Amino acid sequence: MAANSRKTGVLAALAAGVMLLAVYMIFFYLPPIRDESGAVLSGSFRIFFFHMPIAITAYLAFVVVFVASVFYLREKALKWDIYARSAAEIGALFSFLVLVTGSIWAKDAWGWYWIWDLRLTTSLVLFLVYLSYLMLRKSLEEPEKRARLAAVFGIVGFVSVPLSFLSIRLWRSAHPLMFGGNSGGSGGSGLEGTALQLTLAVNFIAYILLFAALFAVKVENERMQEAVDEKRYGEFEEGI
Repeated sequence: MAANSRKTGVLAALAAGVMLLAVYMIFFYLPPIRDESGAVLSGSFRIFFFHMPIAITAYLAFVVVFVASVFYLREKALKWDIYARSAAEIGALFSFLVLVTGSIWAKDAWGWYWIWDLRLTTSLVLFLVYLSYLMLRKSLEEPEKRARLAAVFGIVGFVSVPLSFLSIRLWRSAHPLMFGGNSGGSGGSGLEGTALQLTLAVNFIAYILLFAALFAVKVENERMQEAVDEKRYGEFEEGI
């Protein structure tokens, strides 16, 4: 346990260091950002360097939920249920931050916080699916039943992840497509230039490390909680 705590501490420190570097690069290292016509974009575009890595990291968290759910149904091992619920909580938080940062960016760039655009709507649906997953877990008391039903939900609900990711590429959208051209929506800017690509790469690393650190802390806390509950229930049954 002590070794795990030390590893988690090192991971958290590394995540914090890279996060500070990422923030510095966004606000002080990046040159003025221009669109395809050469016009300088407003400062709000820098939100993109938070927004996109957070979104991809949320998808990564939900992949962990899916894989852990599959393994739980195959092996019925408690560790997989712990991995699934830990990743789901972090993924739901990141998914919420995607909506918040996207709304702030949209308000400055286009004058609205929200429209019922397909890309935005699928992002909201994604968040609500995993919020429902967490609510399902809270509503069931029997551990084995809760883990089994949550695993099924985690597998079925995963369909919302590729739907959200591919929506901008499959349908016309107001949301800009940053790589590979635009799907027919609002202009959008390509990311070209070493400084922009390097800043984006560092932010990806920062948020993936942040997810890993939060995941490690959450798993450790869940394991301790399981141990406490097992001891408590064991003493209760002995008392009966």
